[in-house]
Amino acid sequence: MKSLGESIPPTVMGHMSHYQPSDSLRYSLVERTYRMAWSTTALPSIFKASSMIIVLTPLEAEEMVTMGASPDFMHLFPGGLDDFAELVDRADARSFREKYGIPEDARVVAYLGTVEYRKNPLAVAKIARHFKDRRDVFFVVAGRLGDQWEEVKRAVRGLRNIVLIGELRDDEKVVLVKTSYLNIIMSLMEDFGLTQLEFMYGGVPVVTSAVYGQKWLVRNGVDGVHVNGPDDVNGAASAIEALLKDEEKWKEMSRNARKRARGFLFSKLMRELVERARAALGK
Repeated sequence: MKSLGESIPPTVMGHMSHYQPSDSLRYSLVERTYRMAWSTTALPSIFKASSMIIVLTPLEAEEMVTMGASPDFMHLFPGGLDDFAELVDRADARSFREKYGIPEDARVVAYLGTVEYRKNPLAVAKIARHFKDRRDVFFVVAGRLGDQWEEVKRAVRGLRNIVLIGELRDDEKVVLVKTSYLNIIMSLMEDFGLTQLEFMYGGVPVVTSAVYGQKWLVRNGVDGVHVNGPDDVNGAASAIEALLKDEEKWKEMSRNARKRARGFLFSKLMRELVERARAALGK
């Protein structure tokens, strides 16, 4: 418009892709082909036009730099939340345990997310089987029905230490965080992990497959545990066992998790984004 003579105010183009690598574990050949075409044709043009390229994680930024983006234009804007810890502190864990038959003295290991192949909750059912004879640990699989629901339902049949409860209301989700000792996610692919951030904000350490953005969000041995990918059921079971035995280590990770998550408040992220936009405008 400016090149055609229009009088327009100073403008900042901030581009944020729903960017995901063309991963063969997640996408069909047709979908990967489409994503690769977009990344090699459209994205370089967008990079040239943008004053700011907004990314979820530093890993995403590194990939975009290899596609022609300038490192100077990168702005980190991960998923954020506000006031979640206060809601967790007010939640009633006792009624949640009673509703879903969770023993009062059992430590809860929770999965929360769509029950789908990509998120791999089936691995959580397999991990629960390692603890089937114990009363001190209980697994919860909660989330919207997806393409792995029936398979997970069959896998938990006969197990008394796990409950499959479907999609939760927002208030129930907060109570699940309050009730949990650990969060577990064995995803095949995870861009960032907003759900993990919510658990961390509630002081809940995360056991993760550590794929893509998860390996940056959750720090191994600091506020969670990385296992060797989505199929490492034995490694995840060992990580859970270790934290059940070592409460001091769990408390340290819990403190670190909450501190880490407080750096991702929307109020803070928006303030930084506005400051970056003003800088780009020269104000």
